[in-house]
Amino acid sequence: MTRAHGCRWAGHWQHWLAGRLTAIGHQVGYPQLPDPDDPELDVWLAELARHLDALDAGAERVVVAHSLSAVLWLHAAARGLPGLGAVDRVLLVAPPSGAVLARYPEVAGFAPPPLEFSLPGRTRLVAGDDDPYCEEGADTLYGTPLALPTDILPGAAHLDLDAGYGPWSAVLGWCLDPTVPLTPRPA
Repeated sequence: MTRAHGCRWAGHWQHWLAGRLTAIGHQVGYPQLPDPDDPELDVWLAELARHLDALDAGAERVVVAHSLSAVLWLHAAARGLPGLGAVDRVLLVAPPSGAVLARYPEVAGFAPPPLEFSLPGRTRLVAGDDDPYCEEGADTLYGTPLALPTDILPGAAHLDLDAGYGPWSAVLGWCLDPTVPLTPRPA
């Protein structure tokens, strides 16, 4: 797992999404989480709490979390982090499996917590059917145990730049309207 934890790559769909939402007038928080190459769970949880505390109470609050940040969200929910209830809806994108995280000492501490909790708000899961960071399948590991509506995208891998996920109109559509289906980016 190399440099995949919260970095802002200009071509990545998250960077593109933040720009598009800002351009059409939405308030966007796109936190750079500390030490992305050697993250610490408790430090990231504190940063998440800080960002949740700063959310605008007058607007719909939508969280989109990719990869390790998706697992961070699960830890926050398992611990009952204050502020989670202020979020209206969440999209968990390509969370890695605990087995994969265990292979990398720098992120092994992020291994998902036991999935014995309820997620606050409306949460949706989207992942590739061939994600190398979740070999067991995101639906099996996360969707079914957490009773999440899940979209499994064929050939989408980790939904990152390596898989061709720069601009991704479906995720923008979902952010604007949760009934929009999460589909693969056009080939």
